[in-house]
Amino acid sequence: MGRGRLLRCVVVVLDGLGVGELPDADLYRDRGSATLQNTARAVGGLHLPTLQRLGLGNVVPVAGVPPADRPAAAFGRMAERSPGKDSTTGHWELAGVHLDRPFPTYPHGFPREVIEAFEREAGTRVLGNRPASGTQILEELGPEHLRTGYPIVYTSADSVFQIAAHEEVIPVDRLYELCRIARRILQGQHAVSRVIARPFVGKPGAFVRTPRRKDFSLEPPRATVLDRLAEAGYPVWTVGKVADLFAGRGVARSVPSQDDVDGVRRTAQLLAELPRGLLFTTLVDLDTKYGHRNDPVGYARDLEAIDAALPDLLAALREGDLLVLTADHGNDPTTPSTDHSREYVPVLAWGPGLRAGVDLGTRETFSDVGATVAEALGVPWDGPGRSFLEALHQPEDRAPISGGAGPPG
Repeated sequence: MGRGRLLRCVVVVLDGLGVGELPDADLYRDRGSATLQNTARAVGGLHLPTLQRLGLGNVVPVAGVPPADRPAAAFGRMAERSPGKDSTTGHWELAGVHLDRPFPTYPHGFPREVIEAFEREAGTRVLGNRPASGTQILEELGPEHLRTGYPIVYTSADSVFQIAAHEEVIPVDRLYELCRIARRILQGQHAVSRVIARPFVGKPGAFVRTPRRKDFSLEPPRATVLDRLAEAGYPVWTVGKVADLFAGRGVARSVPSQDDVDGVRRTAQLLAELPRGLLFTTLVDLDTKYGHRNDPVGYARDLEAIDAALPDLLAALREGDLLVLTADHGNDPTTPSTDHSREYVPVLAWGPGLRAGVDLGTRETFSDVGATVAEALGVPWDGPGRSFLEALHQPEDRAPISGGAGPPG
């Protein structure tokens, strides 16, 4: 294995973990957003020993997470170049695709022509058609849905067309079919980033969304690093919603996760099976369960649980591996907004035998991650992004950190 070439890359996205407002945050009404720092302040400090040792506190000041004297990982932050602040935009940029314009959003609900086309092709009327919290709209319209059998359509501040249905009223397979119909309709000027199936169960006053959510995304408009890896014969495996965000393109195997800790656990388990290639994981609960619900205490607890699970993932890495921990946008639970926030995201890069403590600075685009993965695996990449792989190579006169194997400790 020559210098610059690795065997496996692992990218873990902590969904919604922003580290401070971007210069254009005013355009998105996100001035003052700083998800990590504000959450830490709101709960009186975070306990993140693993991320602290890697260097998270060296990226930005965080209450309870002091800078490491000798960070085990390379550390820095990245700016988002694409307009917008949703998950699809962020993940696509990580994989080397910049958007020219943001996805459309519908703060007043979808136009009548869109709803009429959907009702006509689906053969059913709909309830809702307005922005709403997923749990709130179930409380409001769930009983009527049970009486009528009509699916609940709603959106949010994100570019999404969401369809909720009780699994005993509209079976999940039929709900997925409804989403495919919506996906075919929502093209052109109404090409939302995602159509999302939101199955739920329970009774009025006690409705619960089930894990069988499914995202129906647009395909990326250009080739991604995932595509290039697949073309070169490298397997791309994903955990969580990653495959959905890329409409399955370039993905050889997709594994669901039950929650964020399970996502970390499954990532570690898959490393025992993946001989080479890319493992791409997204941990969504920080965003969906806590950021969107303005719950800094829940956000902090989940982040601490992720931190406690990370040592097993680090221990599963071996010589020739690279782990990148990052995010796709912010979602500050301490601000009045329940929307994503336009923020820088952290980047921590570690692997047995790779250089420790490198300050990667402020990167101009999330696509530096994709460019680094491509170079690490020896796959040509002519898209956006600037690889930071060279900075991670151990100088010839230095011993690898942790003796070349095992997690930083």
